[in-house]
Amino acid sequence: MKLITVSGPPSSGKTSVLTHVIRVLQAAGHALGVVKFDCLSSDDDKAYQTLQVPVRVGLSGNVCPDHYFVSNIEDCLRWGLDQGFHLLLSESAGLCNRCAPHIRDVLAICVIDNLMGINTPKKIGPMLKLADIVVITKGDIVSQAEREVFAFRVRQVNPRARILHVNGITGQGAYELSTLLDAAQETTTLNGGSLRFTMPAALCSYCLGETRIGADYQTGNIKKIRIEA
Repeated sequence: MKLITVSGPPSSGKTSVLTHVIRVLQAAGHALGVVKFDCLSSDDDKAYQTLQVPVRVGLSGNVCPDHYFVSNIEDCLRWGLDQGFHLLLSESAGLCNRCAPHIRDVLAICVIDNLMGINTPKKIGPMLKLADIVVITKGDIVSQAEREVFAFRVRQVNPRARILHVNGITGQGAYELSTLLDAAQETTTLNGGSLRFTMPAALCSYCLGETRIGADYQTGNIKKIRIEA
């Protein structure tokens, strides 16, 4: 089975892109499954169920989504293998842009959109910088010049990634993306594997439920802003 990690900021068009890609892969006879990671709620499973694709949803709640992801992705891989899928798509939203949901030797996709602003790519961390494929959506809303400038800024951040433009409404570009997914290497186990980058640091008093403000209540991993006199 081929495991694919798909990440990107909220509302960038990840689910729309994947539904078009799934249609192409289904037409080619592939059996697919989807695992959707989110924080508080998600309705994306309904879109996949409409395509008759088995889907599992994981909500991290008050836990860091990245830590929740890495604690559960091996079980999800096992589920996909048991179901006999050809491909298992793992979709997660990079809520803080610092997320690191990509795994070594597993095809990694980052979805971003042209409406984010030309300076946004340099504000996004490992989920963009270490992706194998960067999918840019909503190109039909901006000019050709804006598309080219945005793609150039993406290239500056991640010079080795393959950049694709996919229309989440019409599905234009989904076929090319599906061929890259189909050519991905297989993953039989994640035991002993590793992430491509470290996760955001945590474990402070606020992680443990503290709500009061002030230095007296701050312990653990605390980082202070440098303010000159």
